This record gives sequence, structure tokens and C-alpha cells, in this order.
Amino acid sequence: MTRDATEFLVDLPLFAGPFRLLADLLIEQRIDVCDVPVGRITDGFLQQGLTRIDGWPLEDATWFLAVCAVLLELKVGRLLPRPTPQGEEDLLGGATPDLVYARGLELAAFRRVATELAQRMEAAGLLVPRTAGPPPEYVHLYPDVMDRVSMEDLQRVAARLLAPAADLDLSHVTPIRVSLAEALDAVEARLTVRQDARFRDLLDGCDQRIQVVVRFLALLELYREGKVELSQASVFGDIQVRWQGSTPDGPQPPPEQRAERIAGLGGNDEPRSMGMTSQEDVE
Repeated sequence: MTRDATEFLVDLPLFAGPFRLLADLLIEQRIDVCDVPVGRITDGFLQQGLTRIDGWPLEDATWFLAVCAVLLELKVGRLLPRPTPQGEEDLLGGATPDLVYARGLELAAFRRVATELAQRMEAAGLLVPRTAGPPPEYVHLYPDVMDRVSMEDLQRVAARLLAPAADLDLSHVTPIRVSLAEALDAVEARLTVRQDARFRDLLDGCDQRIQVVVRFLALLELYREGKVELSQASVFGDIQVRWQGSTPDGPQPPPEQRAERIAGLGGNDEPRSMGMTSQEDVE
């Protein structure tokens, strides 16, 4: 475009003047192309072109489109990540020359082993087992495997193999007579009377360690149901238990239904852990 009344002018915060001068500055990288809104310039060119269509020749419009394409290419090149320069380690695959030399030695060793294995396999292929029996004149030399076996021996072995297994003696195993349903009833009964208590206060009547464990599991089940609130000030400290449920007025479900309700205690509904119990409580 010539520098006359028909010349395309741009008015940007960074530059105001002829677009040809702006294009020269951008191509010479005197102005950052990322700071120039190419879309805004194109809209201005179209608006002025509609009003001055008779004064702009085809060469000027073609030049404008070519320059805009160059600017877009420069802008895309600036926005895309640039590859980092490759050094000696990058050309070697990210490995140092010493490591490459060591890998070369290992490769040579593998080649020698592969050659040795191929030779041994080829030699082993020539080894054919003998499938024919001895000549007829030597058949009598084979020992008779049933020579010393009698009917009594077979009967004794069969009786030993077919005899029923002996009953397993479990007299040394102590039976567990504590149920989780009973522990739930005991803990609820105590907490409905005493709304705020410590865990050690709920262990009255527990003279065995398994009873303490079952009482703790019952407490976790009540916490999962939202009937109690637990807090523990420190590790291995006293667990404070606060009753959040309502006082039961009607009859309670039997222990069998209670056991079915808590059967999934070890699944996805496992209660959230509130820390460890006191060592004194467990012992």
C-alpha cells in the first residue's frame, strides 16, 4: 500500500501508524509478535476495506494476507514449547560415555554366551536315547520287582492307606464364649445410664483379654452407627466415649439379628479408626 490517504493505519496500545511499518518491525523482531493482536488488525482491515474497496488494489490486499500469515506463523512459533538444545549425553541417549562403554562390554559378553549355548544345543541334538530293549538272551537278567512282595504286605499297605483319618484333638484350644452382639448390648446399657464415660469404665466384668477386644469392637460398631462420639487426647491415652443415641424405650432386637447386622464389620463399611486403645486396657 502506498503512503497516501488509502494506506491502512493501525491504532494499538503498543504502536500507532502504518501497518507496513508495523509489519517490518515485527519481522525484524524489534517488537514482540505476542504483544500484537493479529485478529484485531484483521478486523480493522476488513472494516476499512469495505469502505475503501475502490481505492485498494488487489496487490495490496494480497500483501496484507501474506504478512498476516507470516505474523501468525511467528506467533505460533513463540507460543509452542521450544526444544531444549541437545548435549553430548542427549546424543548418546541420556547416558554418559562410561556407561555406554560398560553396556558395550555387557553386550559382548552376552554374544559370547549366546554362541556357547548355541554350540551346546547343537551337540545335545545329536544325543538320541536308546529305546530298544536288551537282546533276548539277557532278558532273564532283569530283576523281578514282585519277587519279595506277598499278599500280606499288600493287605497291610492297603489297610493303612484306606484307614479313616484320626479325629483332630482340639482340647488344647480355648473356646471363645464372647459374642459381639452381647458386647453391644452391654455397652449400650452402660452408656444409656452414663452418657459420658471412659473406655476403661465400660470394661467392668471383663477378666480376659478377648473380652476387652470384643468390647472395643462393639464400641467401633456404635461409632459407625453414629450412636457414640469418640475422642482420644494422645496415643495410648484414655478414650472418651459420649453417648449420642436415644435411650431405648421399647424391646431390643434379639442377639441373632444383632449378629446379622454387624456381620459386615470387615467390609467397606468398616468403622473409621480412632487410634489405638490403651495398652493398660488391652493387657
